[in-house]
Amino acid sequence: MKTKINRRQFLKATATTGSAMVAGGIFFLPSPRLSFIGEARASDLPKPNVEDGKALMRLLKERRSHREYRPDKLPSEMISNLLWAAFGINRPDGKRTAPTARNRQDIDIYLCSAEGTFLYDAKAHALRLVIPEDLRALTGTQPFVKDAPVNLVYVADLSKMGNISEDDKKFFGGAHAGLISQNVYLFCASEGLATVVRASIDRGALAKAMKLRSDQKIVLAQCVGYPKG
Repeated sequence: MKTKINRRQFLKATATTGSAMVAGGIFFLPSPRLSFIGEARASDLPKPNVEDGKALMRLLKERRSHREYRPDKLPSEMISNLLWAAFGINRPDGKRTAPTARNRQDIDIYLCSAEGTFLYDAKAHALRLVIPEDLRALTGTQPFVKDAPVNLVYVADLSKMGNISEDDKKFFGGAHAGLISQNVYLFCASEGLATVVRASIDRGALAKAMKLRSDQKIVLAQCVGYPKG
């Protein structure tokens, strides 16, 4: 069922925040034109900013993990570039910024924030609200995870991996999530953001809260925010 909002509410929301969010619906990343996923028109988003940033060798030198975060929210433009860098589409054929075996593209990125939990739709370059609750504290066992404004959760969709062994599915899911997390590390080094990838997760509790299917497996989580101090 489609969620309806009147035009005045929509224009007020986009003028104030540069984005629009509807409970149970879609939160779109910054765009001069917005439309809902599933309608005939696709969301027409500006291309991610790929011109700025530092040289690769300097980024590798500055790549590091942080475990203290300021509570400041990330601008929507920053989130847009972050998600594209992580696992966005970078070629006309639909291939992505991180490789996957047989191009299965089996990793889904969920973004947990104070506003709720969202699923990144790379084809539309949009965020779809899936859980209207703040689940950040469940994304890891360490106390600092709840302080980061963004926690990315990497979920392997085993149904996309085809007819391979369960061991291979686990191996590929881990490898693919690792590749994506390194993209996030390099983006954060470029933008002066803090990040850390984490495996200490109560996966059963988080999967239940996120309402995941049995063939969706949480692999890793990653905090992103501004460094504290």
